[in-house]
Amino acid sequence: MASRGERGAETPAARIQALVDDLNRHLRLYHGEDAPEISDAEYDRRFRELQELEAAHPELVAADSPTHRVGAPPAEGFETVEHRVPMLSLDNAMDADEMRAFEERILRALDREGSVAFLAEPKLDGAGAELVYEEGRLVVGSTRGDGRRGEDVTANLRQLGSIPLQLAGDPGSHPDRLSIRGEVVLPRAAFSRLNARRAERALEPFVNPRNAAAGALRMLHDVDLDRLRSLEFRAYGVAEGLPAAVRRQDQVLECLRGWGFTVSPECRVCPDIEAAIAAHADFLGQRETFPIEIDGTVFKVNDHALQRDLGELARMPRWAIAYKFPAHQETTVVQEIFASVGRTGALTPVAKLRPVFVGGVTVSNASLHNQDEVDRKDVRVGDTVVVQRAGDVIPQVVKVVPGKRKKGAKRYRLPASCPVCGSAVVREEGEVVTRCPNPACPAKLRNRLLHMAGRSALDIDGLGEKLVEQLLEAGLVEGPSDLFGLERDALLALDRMGEKSADNLLAALERARQTTLPRFLIALGIPEVGGGVADLLARRFGDLGPLRAAGQEELEAVDGVGPIIAERVRAYFDDEAHSAEIGRLRERGVRWPAIPVAEETQPPEGPLSGKTFVLTGTLEGMSRDEARSRIEAAGGKVTSAVSKKTDYVVAGEAAGSKLKKAREFEVTVVDREGLEALLAEG
Repeated sequence: MASRGERGAETPAARIQALVDDLNRHLRLYHGEDAPEISDAEYDRRFRELQELEAAHPELVAADSPTHRVGAPPAEGFETVEHRVPMLSLDNAMDADEMRAFEERILRALDREGSVAFLAEPKLDGAGAELVYEEGRLVVGSTRGDGRRGEDVTANLRQLGSIPLQLAGDPGSHPDRLSIRGEVVLPRAAFSRLNARRAERALEPFVNPRNAAAGALRMLHDVDLDRLRSLEFRAYGVAEGLPAAVRRQDQVLECLRGWGFTVSPECRVCPDIEAAIAAHADFLGQRETFPIEIDGTVFKVNDHALQRDLGELARMPRWAIAYKFPAHQETTVVQEIFASVGRTGALTPVAKLRPVFVGGVTVSNASLHNQDEVDRKDVRVGDTVVVQRAGDVIPQVVKVVPGKRKKGAKRYRLPASCPVCGSAVVREEGEVVTRCPNPACPAKLRNRLLHMAGRSALDIDGLGEKLVEQLLEAGLVEGPSDLFGLERDALLALDRMGEKSADNLLAALERARQTTLPRFLIALGIPEVGGGVADLLARRFGDLGPLRAAGQEELEAVDGVGPIIAERVRAYFDDEAHSAEIGRLRERGVRWPAIPVAEETQPPEGPLSGKTFVLTGTLEGMSRDEARSRIEAAGGKVTSAVSKKTDYVVAGEAAGSKLKKAREFEVTVVDREGLEALLAEG
């Protein structure tokens, strides 16, 4: 994403597309991989910028804009559950004025004056879930997923003591089908207890309760029952089966309690917006004393008849809003700025801070991301800075405190050579990242090993930072494949390595040899290839051989894989060192089952035979599926990416970056009428 310093030259269309791509990536990391890289506050800031740009330029709204989406698609390995009533997201308010504006919108929509009553609920920082009961018995439990389809995690949810397997009360009074909505959370006390146990076993601690809860729900193998049974389900809504006599949101909570569910006891009815704002202030003041982490207050119009009158938008109800807490912020001093080298060779400037307690943890380092970000914020050694951590993973430097800079403080520049191996660094034209190009750089190898051992990759239990350092210092590992050649005697020669620890590591490596193709692709560390892209590539090509043989255009043709990702994948497999390392991994027993791939059928002969189309935007009076079907029925082919071999781009309203690419490649662009003419004439 372009830095703010570069944005002055960006067109609204380019900025919108950059934000769409960036936010969709972070949505996938947060919901699909439980691995967020930015704070909630930073995501909200970018999301709001996108909303403002789309409001000012409605003709530029992209079809895949996150302003029209909720969550992320279900992950591979789980059965899919359709939510008969979509699990929508909520609009956000950041201050009292925005809350008052929310009430004004409600009153205008209802064409009434005065005020409306709201129900205030703590906004729980966990993972959304749906429970479906039939005749009072739990039959299925699922994650939020993308809001319309979630993952079937019934077996895991059954381990939660706070979820009744049979509803309380008179069995004859239970609805035939009941859909309960709520949040799965990990209480603070349980979070501390689980991390203490992990420390005893020399395991990496959980970063925060939210990630620990979401990760536990989505465990497929080696299920951690202790973690699962530490979770708590807090119910807040009924999507199907609500008794007709229940007409207010506070009555819904009473129903839930009567059926045996845990409901946040802090919920309260607020007679007007000022009372709602006061309730939020109370929750904020009690934030650190709540037994469960909360990050704001959810307000819902209490009267169900008014809720129905207000209705819903594509991704959110008009009658509810999340009033977010401000990010935890503290001030501290930058003691040093140094460059850290990642697994791809990227040099990241890191601010070493005077340790400060913020957002529940002591922060001593904060990433400054890249040179452009350092320049934009103008962070220098000795500066007093504001640091925030909004209950998230990555602490960030928000800004420099004006007036506290010492005289003579110098601007920071990334070094011209790698601080680890001494190689001259490079920054490719158009990129914000500075990299070490040396494939043998020890820092790159260290981080590649840690990445390969990660839970989303080969999941090598027990292979943490300290052990990786020992293996490298002892010369036992010179590449990822060497992990699978480790011998027991060599491990026992390491400091503080006992027989049990050595046997556990070898057992973990043996388990990791049998993996899946998506996990293997993640483990390789191909730039831009995370869990979602790895799944797409695995499903399209079925095995590594066909994927390695695929050309740039064939990769681009995979739905969800654009030109940049295709280029990164092709470059990775074209690299001789990477190919050799893949060969060594295979020789040492790393394997996976091939995925069946449906044979591509030849399109029928027709007026559009031999022609390739790309669809973008919304076509008036015709859905994308209908357009695709009619083109294919006429012998044409529909791909997802524009290339020089594309014959036609069919563009509707809110066409995105594909339209721009079409113009760059001088591809013929047609609208709905033009497509109809082609279908008729050939």
